[in-house]
Amino acid sequence: MSAVQLGQYPPASHLIAHISDTHFLSDNRALYGTVDTDGPVRRAMEQLERSGLRPDALLFTGDIADRGEADAYRRVRDIVEASAERLGAPVIWVMGNHDNREAFRTELLREPGSGSPVDRVVDLGGVRVVALDTSVPGYHHGDLSGAQLDWLADVLREPAPQGTLLALHHPPLPTLLPLMSILELRGQARLAEVVAGSDIRAILGGHLHHATTGLFAGIPVSVAAATCYTIDPTGPSRELTGVRGGQSINLVHVYKDQVVHSLVPLGDFPGATHFDAAFVARIEALTPDDRTEAFSRQV
Repeated sequence: MSAVQLGQYPPASHLIAHISDTHFLSDNRALYGTVDTDGPVRRAMEQLERSGLRPDALLFTGDIADRGEADAYRRVRDIVEASAERLGAPVIWVMGNHDNREAFRTELLREPGSGSPVDRVVDLGGVRVVALDTSVPGYHHGDLSGAQLDWLADVLREPAPQGTLLALHHPPLPTLLPLMSILELRGQARLAEVVAGSDIRAILGGHLHHATTGLFAGIPVSVAAATCYTIDPTGPSRELTGVRGGQSINLVHVYKDQVVHSLVPLGDFPGATHFDAAFVARIEALTPDDRTEAFSRQV
């Protein structure tokens, strides 16, 4: 982060790394026999650590394990928690349709096992994160019970100092892939009644395996693509095509008056251009007008 404010906006008050759909299997097995699930998660953690960024939380929006296996949860937990400790960031785990509530609780949350929805609230120094379990045991579509909606309404009755982020697996958005419409979050009108007019500043989701954004009940929705494999939105019409590429995570910057979501591709890529820290320091030492001349004027 620059030591000097170079533009109109002061630094964000909070930064959250939004990661989704890791789909780990037990015994380090490859997903579908070909997809390395561990490598992209390790790369995501390595990229965050070497960036110098210090997130206020690492948020995983569901499908942590592909088949809800205890060993799979332990492996992804150990990778993420080691990095989270070095970053000084808590980890927020959200249930997905591939997850198992019992093992999710015992292995990730280190709580007694239970088959009830995994709904909880995490305070990040004024920003409230509500993790909402949209999973339906035995199915891949999403839904919310009346009791869950009542619980959410009760939580939202008292606004948080810097607002709320709602984290869930099934995003309340239309999908451009017909088959995925069967697996969407159902009963969205009921959820809209609860969240409309609340202090929710953004909804963070996963499930779709490609990054996308939209609006729900007037609230911005941001979906993080999967780390395991991604769905190609430009694949053949009427088909659903998963590819071993395009994995990414999102960075969520929370400002006083807005929330900014930035997609971060995973991997190392050839350099094209570069301004080093020494150059930035020289720019910082200039007056605002001189900065404009030095860096904005076309040559």
